[in-house]
Amino acid sequence: MIVRHLDQALASHFTKYNEVLVLLGARQVGKTTILKRIFSDAHYLVVDNEPIKNALERYDPAVYKQLLNSNDSLIVVDEIHKLSDPGRAAKIFFDQLPEYKLIITGSSAFNIKNKASESLAGRKIDYYLYPLSLSEYLVQNGLENTLSFRPMENLLKGGETEEIFRPYDHKAVLNNILVYGLYPAMQSHPSDSVYLTNLIDSVVFKDLVELSLLENKPAALSLLKLLAYQIGSQVNYAELASKLGIGARTVKRYIELFEQSFIIFTIKPYTSRKRDEIAKMPKVFFYDLGLRNALINNFDPVENRGDSGQLFENFIVSELFKYNYYGNFGYNFNYWRTKGGSEVDLVLSKSNHDIIAVEIKSKSQRINQAFMSRYPESRMVVISKDNYWV
Repeated sequence: MIVRHLDQALASHFTKYNEVLVLLGARQVGKTTILKRIFSDAHYLVVDNEPIKNALERYDPAVYKQLLNSNDSLIVVDEIHKLSDPGRAAKIFFDQLPEYKLIITGSSAFNIKNKASESLAGRKIDYYLYPLSLSEYLVQNGLENTLSFRPMENLLKGGETEEIFRPYDHKAVLNNILVYGLYPAMQSHPSDSVYLTNLIDSVVFKDLVELSLLENKPAALSLLKLLAYQIGSQVNYAELASKLGIGARTVKRYIELFEQSFIIFTIKPYTSRKRDEIAKMPKVFFYDLGLRNALINNFDPVENRGDSGQLFENFIVSELFKYNYYGNFGYNFNYWRTKGGSEVDLVLSKSNHDIIAVEIKSKSQRINQAFMSRYPESRMVVISKDNYWV
């Protein structure tokens, strides 16, 4: 059964809003698939089709109307980021063709946002689609019946859960995901390292190269590989620049492009301005571990790897990130580290009175009390392979 956490929000959009529905996400995460499943009666204009692209590039409402049928009411412009001015095209639909409801998709958030933010101010609602969550994977493979927001819900319960019997090998599922990731296409290409390796060009660099945003692709690829080796670690722009022989500003800009392309995300330090807390360097994580492993060409089984702890930490942080968004939990994501070496892997916070410090361990271990001593209003939870999905 194909089902995504975002289904209900998308399906109910036009009952709540008149604004344009903007669906953003990396290539191959299933944006077109989910829209065709939910909005099967919509008229699709695919910008990859050259005649359609040429017509849309005329930015003329009369020309746009010639692309449509008289009985159309819902229009999807797929891959709108490939237009020279996607915001202008969407604005024409919204302002001058109000009889149509509009959905647009894009795999390059930076291009849509930079060119469309002013044109579509007050006219759009953004939605983000990520690679599958573990819950989506389990339901789509018939291993569980309904979607859930574990382990986010477990954190909110204080980590006190009871183990539930499940008729499948959850450890084997996890180990496979830590190596091959959760891109939807892996459902039909299980454990396919060749497919993942080919995704590097088609997912990571295609838009960036087409939009002439990378003046040095080899350096950008080398940078992404370095980031892949240090998932869960602090990003030192000067150090990376020195290793690559490029400027620190270029490193920072490339990392921002990778973030805006939904390849990586960063989390910043948690601080209340204490002097000995580090307040500059972010940590980097990948949205998908299969793509990360393809970058470093390592598809070895988890039990034979030296980076298994990093893989599990990245997995938990990215899972919580997805559930936090899809479930509208509203937590900020940070990490905590002092100059003295005390550290907490993840800090989820809404206010000074709603702080959850998360230690992510391969096995259950003692809790680091330093954070709770400094922030007594917080509570701490340890997530391990033993308890993250109970």
